[in-house]
Amino acid sequence: MRPPLIAMILAAVSLIVASIPAAGQENIALKQAPGLDTVEQNCAACHSLDYIVMNSPIQDQNGWTATVTKMINVLGAPIDKADAERIVEYLSANYGKK
Repeated sequence: MRPPLIAMILAAVSLIVASIPAAGQENIALKQAPGLDTVEQNCAACHSLDYIVMNSPIQDQNGWTATVTKMINVLGAPIDKADAERIVEYLSANYGKK
């Protein structure tokens, strides 16, 4: 096999293994609300959704906007503008400081 193919296979296996909860852990269930599907599709592609719950006590709408912007501009998350806005709306409404 060619080295890039091996790297792709290893990356795929790593993603699968990382998505399996460890013994005694459950997959996180976020609040049912408009935008949840967009959050799950975009955010869970790169990291656990636990980060949303862990960061919610310190994030307001500006904080979530900055976080989503960082994910796109700094970390390279492939999230389009409409989805980014929907993600911020969902996070602000359901996991934002009031």
